[in-house]
Amino acid sequence: MIYLQLGLWGYFNYGFGPVMPLLRDEQGTSAAAASLHSTAIAVGAVAGGALYPVLSRRYGRAAVLWGGQAVIALGVLAFVTLPPLYPVTLALTALIAVAGITMIGGIVAALSDRHGPAGPAAISEANAVCCAAGLLAPLAVGATMRAGLGWRTGFGLLVGLVALLALVAYVRRVSVTGGPSAATAVDSAPRRPLPGGYWLAWSMMTLTGAVEVVLSMWAASVLRDRAGMSPGVATAVMSAVVGGMFVGRLCGARIALRVRSIPLYLCALAVSLAGFAVFWSATGPVVAVVGLAVLGLGNAMHYPLAIALALGAAAGQADRAAGVASYSMAVSFGAGPLALGLVADQVGPHTAFLLIPLLLAAAAALALRITPTPVPTPVPTPAPAPITG
Repeated sequence: MIYLQLGLWGYFNYGFGPVMPLLRDEQGTSAAAASLHSTAIAVGAVAGGALYPVLSRRYGRAAVLWGGQAVIALGVLAFVTLPPLYPVTLALTALIAVAGITMIGGIVAALSDRHGPAGPAAISEANAVCCAAGLLAPLAVGATMRAGLGWRTGFGLLVGLVALLALVAYVRRVSVTGGPSAATAVDSAPRRPLPGGYWLAWSMMTLTGAVEVVLSMWAASVLRDRAGMSPGVATAVMSAVVGGMFVGRLCGARIALRVRSIPLYLCALAVSLAGFAVFWSATGPVVAVVGLAVLGLGNAMHYPLAIALALGAAAGQADRAAGVASYSMAVSFGAGPLALGLVADQVGPHTAFLLIPLLLAAAAALALRITPTPVPTPVPTPAPAPITG
């Protein structure tokens, strides 16, 4: 159930970027103004990160997760039914981000607590499900556009998916981690400073998060201008990135059980750089899509490894560390696309995309400063047991 809840956030997250150029066309805004939607997500991430530890202690993780799902569904419903006024879409984007980031805090903390040494693998598997759902979003939006139904129909499918998941959970009486865990109890104790290793991993999440959001929000524009794709096709083929991430996280979950996190992280950065080189130099649609798929394959393990390193460095403060980790997402969504949008207004999105290799190089430099961690020992999967709370 936790995996599927993250998957529904993935539908929004990976579907939102490709519809941004379409929304920008409707609103008639500049690239920099359109990128303020990512700033709205950043503001929501800060609020969600601050709210999660408080809400988790007071109501439990289950209430946080389902409450987040409900707010996301209502926000998306308003997004696709209300007039596309710029202030309205900005406010709704921030609201959805608050719910989503709060929910992510509960997801990563619950998986890390429940799976222990296999936490990186569990988080990677969860994010693979997230990518699988996100893979459907650009395809759904592109398909409804080609069918003449508009992008809102495909984007709004998320509302029905949230309702369906809640119905299944109710009928099957499935309960996620609901009560305060051992980590939550520790989090209620007097706070200790988060260690330096945590902040290095936090910074890595910030840099690679900026790569992912910049790619999500602006790659479709490059495909339209550079590879000559129509808006609908360019939106649909963004699924190549998410498809690469799905494969990377599914396979990476197994590799993460046997390979140290830092070497695996550096390999992932190298794959991302190779994919970017192919995508950025391509002048035809086929090569560009191949580059995007390879780029997604590399991007797949950036977040799962970095968040696992961060939570491992902050042992005993899982909920607090997960909440603070969302601030890195705020910086990524706020600074990355805005910087690229400002540059793109001057030189075009294609040249502005050279920001990506710089971010990858900076993330590699930070990773090399983290003390290597031992190879995690695979743990046997316990028999399913009812979880109450």
